[in-house]
Amino acid sequence: MYQAENLTKDYQVGPQTVHALKDVSLTVAPGEFLAVMGPSGSGKSTFMNLLGCLDTPTRGRLLLNGEEVSAMKGRQRAKVRNQSLGFVFQNFNLLARTSALYNVALPLRYGRTPQKERLKRAEEVLKMVGLGERADHQPSQLSGGQQQRVAIARALVNHPKIILADEPTGALDTQTGREIMALFQELNQRGMTVVLVTHEPEIATFAHRLIRFRDGALVKDEINREPAQAASERSHHV
Repeated sequence: MYQAENLTKDYQVGPQTVHALKDVSLTVAPGEFLAVMGPSGSGKSTFMNLLGCLDTPTRGRLLLNGEEVSAMKGRQRAKVRNQSLGFVFQNFNLLARTSALYNVALPLRYGRTPQKERLKRAEEVLKMVGLGERADHQPSQLSGGQQQRVAIARALVNHPKIILADEPTGALDTQTGREIMALFQELNQRGMTVVLVTHEPEIATFAHRLIRFRDGALVKDEINREPAQAASERSHHV
């Protein structure tokens, strides 16, 4: 799936060079559920931007399914993002005056999928995340947890191989956050690879593997042999 080899990312801030990521090497296998942790400025967001093909490393290589995405041009990386990756963000990033159905269908427009097929697939994934009956609702008519479910459905509509989630529970209360984690666990059990950035230790316990960054370096990489189970917490009324 992912193979990172000595990934390094430097930023030039005036006369100063900021070493955001330092020689990071690791592999993410298909079907893993990986939590990425670290304090602010540790390099975790830079790492996720590289995994998401949103940026390129200063040095080192990043391979996705054997292809060196770190060497791709902007248009090639955009194609990878659209076809292989699904993104979920802390603040949902939904269009305010657009229904849940059309929010979910939006990524398919970039792939020039016919409208009838777009809406059919959007309806299917909304049902998958428990919001089939809310398809016509705008974000203002939905709870925070429901909005995040819409965002997850949008991430799923292109049938990605990988979900990259950046603080997906950060704007939610504890109970709703656990219910969203139950959904991620369910997706992972169906075979999807999930990479999750979180600053909350409790949320990280739902993953099968935890990596931690500090000062741009990978300082911890361990298997969680007994992940917390959120399935019993799940409710479609989030």
